Amino acid sequence: MIFKSGGIAAAIAVAFLSATSHSALAQEADTQATEAASCGTDKTIDIAEMTWPSAAALAHIHAIILEKGFGCNVEIVTGDTVPTSSSMLTRGSPAIAPELWTSTIQEPWAKGLADGNVVELANAITDGTVEGWFIPRYVQTAHPDIKTVQDVIGRPELFKDPEDSSKGRLYSCPPGWACEISTGALFEALGMKDKGWNLFSPGSGGALDASIARAFTREEPILFYYWGPTAILGKYDAVQLDLGPTKPEVYECNTNRDCDKAPEVTAYPSSPAVVGTASWIKSDAPNVAGYLAKVGLTNAEISEILVYGDENKADAAATAQNFLKTKEDRWTSWVPAAVAEKVKASLN
Repeated sequence: MIFKSGGIAAAIAVAFLSATSHSALAQEADTQATEAASCGTDKTIDIAEMTWPSAAALAHIHAIILEKGFGCNVEIVTGDTVPTSSSMLTRGSPAIAPELWTSTIQEPWAKGLADGNVVELANAITDGTVEGWFIPRYVQTAHPDIKTVQDVIGRPELFKDPEDSSKGRLYSCPPGWACEISTGALFEALGMKDKGWNLFSPGSGGALDASIARAFTREEPILFYYWGPTAILGKYDAVQLDLGPTKPEVYECNTNRDCDKAPEVTAYPSSPAVVGTASWIKSDAPNVAGYLAKVGLTNAEISEILVYGDENKADAAATAQNFLKTKEDRWTSWVPAAVAEKVKASLN
């Protein structure tokens, strides 16, 4: 086949332009991928490590991903609900609270949202927190008629107090905890003392956990207050009893020692637990904000994370490492592929 010289030149030019175009597109794609995988800010991103296990583990999970994957400058700082939110609202630091229970800071937090000082990027616990009274599933399987708290109240002989076998025992919270007040108020409102029950307050959270673990290990009946997400509810198959509707005003009074109204029956409300950040995260580090908008986990998923920490006596950092190593299918959906590869490389 014979080409004229002009045709050859045109063909070469088309081929060159095509190659150049493909190269430019590839470079643009690489640039976009790099930008999507970058932190976007040189500021130090301080993450609050709260005092409870789930929030502490989440703080370390996000710290690893942001530092190793996005290349952010990250610092983990000590936190708790009131001081962390107060500092975030007034100073913009800490930058991130991975599991902020806003029920105890409703008014100032709502004002901060309205003023644009803070933002909520996601629900840290997608199906809400859990709080209530529980029995083992094996107890309900053996006694399928027990579904509500009222059902349990009529069976004190099934949940015998080890120190007074003539009565049943309800395991409450340690002295000084807010749940000790609310559980005591419900115990009174339900008239349980006159119906053959004792209210038992263990000396510590560890003592409460030990009592629950012992009962489940021996497959003995136990009625206990608990909350989630926690290792206990992740490790043991417990059934939450129906307490009826939630009455916010009643609950508020039931948790306040100074309330002069008589206690009434109400279910425990599910407290919002959000990923709260200072507003500058969204404006200065949109990639970080985009990542945090995807990181919600269910109660069951967080409880599973905590079971590892509990069974292996692992701290929050080691618990986070285990999650990243064993749940790649979960967390890699939160980030671009380039970020996921960097995080995985850092874990080896």
